[in-house]
Amino acid sequence: MPQTLLLRLPAVRSEDTEWLTIDEAGEPATARQRGPLSLAAAVGRSAKVVVLAPATQILLAEPELPPGSGVKLARAVPFALEEQLTEDIDQLVFALGKRRPAGGTPVAVVSRSVLDQWVADLNAAGIEPAAIYPDMSLLPQNPGQTVLWFENGRLAVRRPGMLPFAVELTPVTEALIVAGVIADPLAGNALAAELEPRPLENVILYATREDWSQVQSEIEGLMDHFAALKIQLLPDGPLPWLARDLAATDAVNLLQGDYAKNTGYGVRFERWRTAAALAACLLVIHVAAQAYTLHRAKRDTALLDTEIADVFAAVMPAEPLRDARRQMQSRLDRIRHAGPGPQHFLRTLQTLSGAIAEAPATTIDALSYRDESLDMKVTAPSLAALSQLSQSVGKQGLTAEIQSSTPMGSGVEAHMQVRAQGSKAHP
Repeated sequence: MPQTLLLRLPAVRSEDTEWLTIDEAGEPATARQRGPLSLAAAVGRSAKVVVLAPATQILLAEPELPPGSGVKLARAVPFALEEQLTEDIDQLVFALGKRRPAGGTPVAVVSRSVLDQWVADLNAAGIEPAAIYPDMSLLPQNPGQTVLWFENGRLAVRRPGMLPFAVELTPVTEALIVAGVIADPLAGNALAAELEPRPLENVILYATREDWSQVQSEIEGLMDHFAALKIQLLPDGPLPWLARDLAATDAVNLLQGDYAKNTGYGVRFERWRTAAALAACLLVIHVAAQAYTLHRAKRDTALLDTEIADVFAAVMPAEPLRDARRQMQSRLDRIRHAGPGPQHFLRTLQTLSGAIAEAPATTIDALSYRDESLDMKVTAPSLAALSQLSQSVGKQGLTAEIQSSTPMGSGVEAHMQVRAQGSKAHP
């Protein structure tokens, strides 16, 4: 994937924005930087921009929504959250995440005027974000531990499998009590007789050195209220830490509906460039294969035309070639109508076959048929056998004439002609 510019908007407008660049492997490519939005725009001009917005101005919830999707589901969200909303729903923007297996659907709610101001400030600096996430949505989940993030008086809390939430309250002890991380020491004795003591939590707290110095003594005084407490300092600030889970985040993108990014033709083509290139290659291969097949067909047709012309010239040398098939078919039709044709040849063979069967030791060595006349070269044991063969053919209405005979050691070799009665003999 391309480089990503992870940009965090300040909670207070007068503060500087901070950002860092993430490479294609998902690792920070630059150190965290701070400055105006215009400088961030110059740094990430060719990168995908992901913005982290202050979660203190965003409501995160996970209501049970009815089945459905799209506009129908979006219309049901305000009614599912009406008890948590204090503003007119027309002045709010509702962004939905993916429905979880347990049935809940993550929802982020932000004032339309606040989101409009964020988008306007970004666009004024020449930045078109691909996504805007609540910053605490990138808090990592840690199985078996409650993750705390303390920054500038804000305590963000994320328990395993649950959405993060934030508490802005001082001192930090009060914030921990309101968040339910520790029990209220004042209420503990009064409720001890009625309620079982709540189990202590395993906690890991992330903070910068400056933030930790402000609450260190107070937190150390609460050690007995935790099953275990681990402190993780963020020497480079929270942004590189939050960036670690950016690729796998399921955070809700606020840019939905009217705020969805208008992807231009160039970006859409970039997404489908590989598929388009493969399709173009397949098209070229297909056209080349069809062209080769057509070339071979034309070559084979030319060869076939040459062979037809040769056969036509041999069979009908005196006639010019125009349409070989029709011309040869016409010639065959004339031949069929000019005389008995094949029927006479077949009848002659049938008659001769019966006569040979009655003449023992008589064989036909060669024969040819021309103009209703069958010329044969016959070998017989004697002239009497030849005479018997001639008589048998004559009984069938044909004329069998012995034109020549030559004595041989084992019999007689003769030239015999079989034709229709009344037809002339051929030399």
